Amino acid sequence: MEGIIQEVKDKVDIVDLISSFIPVKKAGRNFKANCPFHNEKTPSFVISPDRQIWHCFGSCNDGGDCIKFFMKWENITFYEALKELAVKAGISIKTISIEDKEWQKKEKTYQINTIAAEYFEYILNKTEFGKIALEYLEKRGVTPAIAHTFQIGYAPNSWDSLLKFLYKKGFSPDEIIRSGITVKNDSGRMYDRFRGRLTFPIKDIRGNIIAFSGRVIDKKDSEAKYINTPETEVYHKRESLFGIHLAKEAIKKENNVLIVEGEFDMISPYQFNIENVVAVKGSALTKEQLTILKRLTSRLTFAFDADKAGGEAVKKAIQEAEAMDFEMYVLDWGDDAKDPDEMVRNHLINFKQKLKSPISIYDFVINLAQKKFGGESAFDKKKFGEEVGKFIAEIKNPIIQSYYIKKVAKLLEVSDDSMMALLKQFQHRNAKPVQFLPKAVTQQKINKDELMEKYVLSYMFQNEESYSIAEIISKILSPAEFSTVAYQKVFQLFQKYLETHPKETVSKFSDTLPAELQSMCNELFLYNIEDIEELVPKGANEKVHIEKIALEIKKNALKKAIHHLLSITQDDDLTKEEDLVKMNASLKEVEKRMNSLYNY
Repeated sequence: MEGIIQEVKDKVDIVDLISSFIPVKKAGRNFKANCPFHNEKTPSFVISPDRQIWHCFGSCNDGGDCIKFFMKWENITFYEALKELAVKAGISIKTISIEDKEWQKKEKTYQINTIAAEYFEYILNKTEFGKIALEYLEKRGVTPAIAHTFQIGYAPNSWDSLLKFLYKKGFSPDEIIRSGITVKNDSGRMYDRFRGRLTFPIKDIRGNIIAFSGRVIDKKDSEAKYINTPETEVYHKRESLFGIHLAKEAIKKENNVLIVEGEFDMISPYQFNIENVVAVKGSALTKEQLTILKRLTSRLTFAFDADKAGGEAVKKAIQEAEAMDFEMYVLDWGDDAKDPDEMVRNHLINFKQKLKSPISIYDFVINLAQKKFGGESAFDKKKFGEEVGKFIAEIKNPIIQSYYIKKVAKLLEVSDDSMMALLKQFQHRNAKPVQFLPKAVTQQKINKDELMEKYVLSYMFQNEESYSIAEIISKILSPAEFSTVAYQKVFQLFQKYLETHPKETVSKFSDTLPAELQSMCNELFLYNIEDIEELVPKGANEKVHIEKIALEIKKNALKKAIHHLLSITQDDDLTKEEDLVKMNASLKEVEKRMNSLYNY
């Protein structure tokens, strides 16, 4: 197992892997990016191609290798990440014994779901039971090719036909129950969850079947139109988007995602080559779903049902999406249709035209409020202002917010200042209380001496000319003049390393260190030195500033040594005096060199 892990790390280049998901920029020997695991404006995510590691110096404060990144990106177990990266690298891992118990459970569920999907699809297309469902699909305008693309199937109206089939395939009752494909009642009897329904496999972004949705063909009063797999090891409703595995490339290409409410609302546009579309289960768009979409696009276009619930669903999505800096738009059907499926089948040209010119989500909110509170009385205007104001108050971009303040103020026939006063009320209500953390958990601010030491060592490791930078620093500083013991050891060991290793092996230095120093050294390889403008202003001559900082460290070390010598009693006063004279002479020489550099 260890051999395979190392082979994956050796063959999967971390910069290539991460840059295939997010934009990265060169920064010295390293690469930087906005962290994909939390919202930020300034890049704090650093990748070291030399060490093949990454670290977020922002709120995540997390890091690791290519496997750790892939685990976090895909929200999967270690073994799942190892397996997929091995496939990318062309490495066979069939012979590995799997010790990951969590993965074993998930893999069984994936297997059961895959077999169930094939079973349902077979029933639909190859048996008499499926004829009624085929006729229904034809009536809905779903072609056989599209039905196959989505693996639509039919669950026969039987209590245990699938259950018996899964037993024959060797699955245990516990494994089948855990998959959610069957139900166990209070008396302990197991039976098929989906009976007499069309089945739609729900897949994750990588194409694994994680759950099913089942739709009745002829709804009876007592029946729910849809039933779904419950939460399982692999299915979490808040994280799933129907059709995401098919839509992801189109979403990237269009830099836009069309969000609809149901399976047919997603399938109908897709059938007519509108492929950047996904469906949410129900009408709630969650933070987890938005996080997945943010990795693919910065633009959302809502195409929810043209009813009150659809309008409310759009409004609920605004706060989370605004916090993630999405552009948001809405397709307004007017009186043409009740949902995207109907619109596509009956008014395709009109649908495509609306896609080209969607309305801003805030204009949509204003339109809804006008329909709801369209009166001319002062109280109607108050309700209208409050309804719209709570959304405008959430807008992060000041230009967009200012535009809508003016627009709504004009509609209400009030001043911009009146609207601003209303927004401040909402912002005050929504402000989160300040949380005071106990001293034990607050982060200690790094002092300037340690910051300077960390900077010179980080610059040395990250610079394309590590060896020449090390020579500059070594001519000024001895390891003992670093105030941080760990930095003393690292610098001392690096000086020895330079004597015996060629320049191209700088990245391997950390591997030669004892375990207690490796993680600290890795952080030096990754430390975000570009942001320390208090030490090196942007655009400055960095080599000159490195020399300045090294001299500053030496000056501080000499001052501390002089102060220490003056504070102690020494038997040989003559030796003490000689030492003080030497130290003071060194200090004057350092200050002289510093003055010449500051006049550089």
